[in-house]
Amino acid sequence: MRRLPSCVLLLVLALPVAAAINAPSGNYGLDKTHAYITVTYSHLGFSNPHLGFNDFDVKLALDANEPQNSSFAVTIDAASVDSRVAEFDEHLVGERFFDVANHPKIVFTSTAITMTSDATATIVGDLTIKGITKPVTLEATLNKAAMHPMLKRPTLGVSAVGELRRSDWDLGYAVPMVTDEVQLYLSVELPLLDDVSP
Repeated sequence: MRRLPSCVLLLVLALPVAAAINAPSGNYGLDKTHAYITVTYSHLGFSNPHLGFNDFDVKLALDANEPQNSSFAVTIDAASVDSRVAEFDEHLVGERFFDVANHPKIVFTSTAITMTSDATATIVGDLTIKGITKPVTLEATLNKAAMHPMLKRPTLGVSAVGELRRSDWDLGYAVPMVTDEVQLYLSVELPLLDDVSP
């Protein structure tokens, strides 16, 4: 059997994967009792703090047969930022950081979704913080798609990771002592709200 050249194999492996998702098409919402958004960074090289948000919403409009046609959106109440240090939280909601008095919401809206396997996807979208909108890429994983045993409705478990440079959104206070690059982690459970399958 003739072997394909290695360059051709690499090209094939790099092509987007056309994969259906084993779940009903429809609108999925957030189970807020199982929802986590965390940001981490390096503080002077001594520690890696983890900040979270306590109030946010996630919406997924899923096209199960053509997942690339789906849309994914996250809306965060910026004032709900939680460092587990009350004094630091006061700084985070102030003008040097999230300036929640003038910019109460952080919003991510997908602009392109590319399936990279049956259970992974690259989600590109616009992230708006403090009125500044920049593109961000998330690497997402479908942890599970099944009937939820307690909610009695189809549910998706989704995780996503990404990296961004906070100075791009006027959040660059204390750079470079505190790293400009931050890692973003999201893990959510999304029950079906409206089934639009044929």
